Amino acid sequence: MKLLRYGARGAEKPGMLDSAGRLRDLSAHVPDIAGAVLADLDRLKSIDIQTLPLVDGTPRIGAAVGSIGKFICIGLNYSDHAAESGMAVPPEPVIFAKYTSAVCGPNDPILIPRGSVKTDWEVELAFVIGKPGKYIAEADAMDHIAGYMICNDVSERSFQTERAGQWSKGKSSDNFGPIGPWLVTRDEVADPNSLQMWLTVNGQTMQNGSTATMVYQVPFLVSYLSQFFTLHPGDVISTGTPPGVGMGMKPPRYLKPGDVVELGIEGLGTQRQVCEADA
Repeated sequence: MKLLRYGARGAEKPGMLDSAGRLRDLSAHVPDIAGAVLADLDRLKSIDIQTLPLVDGTPRIGAAVGSIGKFICIGLNYSDHAAESGMAVPPEPVIFAKYTSAVCGPNDPILIPRGSVKTDWEVELAFVIGKPGKYIAEADAMDHIAGYMICNDVSERSFQTERAGQWSKGKSSDNFGPIGPWLVTRDEVADPNSLQMWLTVNGQTMQNGSTATMVYQVPFLVSYLSQFFTLHPGDVISTGTPPGVGMGMKPPRYLKPGDVVELGIEGLGTQRQVCEADA
């Protein structure tokens, strides 16, 4: 299934794509694509999609998951990205929080914050927890995943690395977390560790990689994170980015108002964001 949320920000409705790519309304069956719904996806699989109402027009597509509890990111999870950042591959996954106020729809604008001089892009594979768990064995990890989606881990590098404290201040500005367009359920992704991914800025290819080069792959990450805290349905984990970010270019290149960022991952759809100065 390809699940999504559509409508005005803060008033999104649950939806599903049919085999023809048409948007259908799920509101009569579930309140949102979130929490308890993600823990019981078999209920949605039993619905005859042809009986769901078609949604007219081209409504805004919201973040693919609502009411996110934890938004966890993995840093330096591609060895070639670590190299372009001038950092060593970490002996354990680097974990940081992206605060949920950063979450937005896949085509909402990137808001360049006041004082920003180094707003950057990062195409990433994200997965969403469906089954709660703690101290999860790696062999059981995939059973805890509801599905997968695209995340653009937008980052302000000067806030992230040149200001005192943790990375989260450079990762969590408003609209720094576009997710979606869809949550693709686990059964439709044969191997999350073998997906092509790409990102362009103003039509120029910046990132062109594959999840196959992740240092710490999806089952390990589920197990690893669960050693430190319980994973709950609706938690989002974004798994890192391949090389090609603006920080790693010579000279570095960063986003400015008017720039257009487009990105995609094999089987998970695409995103498009226009950059704007935050008011």
